[in-house]
Amino acid sequence: MDFNLLQTLVFSSFIVSAILLVAVIDFRFKYLRLKQKNYFLNRDRDRYAETIYASKDGYFAFIYPDELIKDPLKTIKERCSRRLAVMLNLENGKQSSFDDVLNAFYKEDARRLQKYLHLMREEGLSFEDTFVMKVNKREMRIFGSRINGSDGNLYCDMLWFRDLSVEQARIEDLEKESLQKDKRIKMLESLIDNLKTPVYLKNNKLKTELLNIPCLEILGLNDKKSFDQDREMTEIEKISQELSEAAIQTNQTQQRYTQVVVSGQSKYYEFTERPFHDADKLDEIGIVGQLIDMSELDEVKRHFKIHQSAHLEVLSALGTAFAIFDTKSELMFYNKSFVQLWHLNSEDLTEKLSYVSFLNLIRNKRMLPEVSDFRAYKAEEEKLFTSLINPKENLLHLPDGRTIRRLVLQHPNGLMFAYEDVSDRLAAERTIHELMNVQKNILDNVSDAVLIFEQDGELRYFNEAYVKLFGADVSKLQNLPQLSEVFEMQKSYFTKVDNWHNLKNHMSKHIFEICAPFKLEKDDGQILDVHPVMLTNGLIMVTYVHG
Repeated sequence: MDFNLLQTLVFSSFIVSAILLVAVIDFRFKYLRLKQKNYFLNRDRDRYAETIYASKDGYFAFIYPDELIKDPLKTIKERCSRRLAVMLNLENGKQSSFDDVLNAFYKEDARRLQKYLHLMREEGLSFEDTFVMKVNKREMRIFGSRINGSDGNLYCDMLWFRDLSVEQARIEDLEKESLQKDKRIKMLESLIDNLKTPVYLKNNKLKTELLNIPCLEILGLNDKKSFDQDREMTEIEKISQELSEAAIQTNQTQQRYTQVVVSGQSKYYEFTERPFHDADKLDEIGIVGQLIDMSELDEVKRHFKIHQSAHLEVLSALGTAFAIFDTKSELMFYNKSFVQLWHLNSEDLTEKLSYVSFLNLIRNKRMLPEVSDFRAYKAEEEKLFTSLINPKENLLHLPDGRTIRRLVLQHPNGLMFAYEDVSDRLAAERTIHELMNVQKNILDNVSDAVLIFEQDGELRYFNEAYVKLFGADVSKLQNLPQLSEVFEMQKSYFTKVDNWHNLKNHMSKHIFEICAPFKLEKDDGQILDVHPVMLTNGLIMVTYVHG
């Protein structure tokens, strides 16, 4: 073979191979692009289908063949959605026909639905109506519409089914909620209208939006309509307006206690205007106001001042030293006995003398008990003005030998201090106590058994000889039993007596009624001479002497 011919054949083969390779690569590239395009088309189709399936509405579609191409779909295809099959409880599920759908409704509704469908398929008319299912009588809202492409090609006729039971239940719930709210609003209106105190509500422009019946009455109006009419502002409204403006500017509650004329009568009212922020409109401030009738309280205050003056006059005339320190712990009242007790002069009783200054003053005069930490003592005393609830009583032992009984109690204006010199009384009590101890020692050392009773029959004293005579329980005697209980403790020593009750009455009569001696015989044969004696202080002493 000619070399040139061979060379031409090889070159031609190379050219053909290159062309084939380019053709294969181009085909492969176009194939991959087409495959990718089909993938995205299928993905979008699946997404749209799943999106429709996820709808809370079910649907039934009549899908028509494509008229612009030779469509393999030769007849109209029916498609039932999963959601619709569930909603209508269709046995065939997605394979259900439209006849299956019609069978789910009453005959009258089924015929009406068929008529709507006929008009839609023949004339392309859309419709919307409500139908009732046979099984559960639930209402179903059905929407019918024709779907065309942008090129005019007929795609399908769609029927959308919406279960109205959820919406109906929601509507019923909203109606119930609305009724409850209306009821609550009426209850709140009744609440504020039946308040004794006039109350009202203003918006951010200080216009009264709401007020109760007592508020209308105090303004001399019959109803809310008369309040909204153009009229001249009353004196009460003018005062309220001033306070409202101040409350808005300062964002603080405003109060005023003033005298106004209501229905021809002069009364005292406390006005209160309180600003508030609406939760939905934080940049707007409204006003809540109230009027409190203080007329009775004002009358009570006047009477209180009169009684207080009379009370202070009485305190001034008493021999007990009195002083009243107000809530700021400043001296506001004292009587002559107070001045004399603490040896005070006009220079000491300066204006607004504080309680702490008073303590410093009497300490400098060495008329205050000695304490290791005077600063802590003053702090503890100052706490009385904020912590005292019940009266407090204590004794002050002064360096000059006097003992002062101090009583601190609450007073409407602060604290009242009462001081009484009890030095002589305590000395007398000590003397009496010492005498009683001497008498007790004497009685404890006599051989005869002794009991001493109060006039009401309560045991006052017993000695050791009595305990030994009757083997008495000391702890029971120390509880100061009555005479009858003391006799019951002796009962075991008189078991031979025929009638114990008569013996008790006999002993009680001789001791408390006739106060005459009598004899007792114990079970062991021992004879006791019992001698009751009335003492000068009214006590009764009973002595048991061995016969």
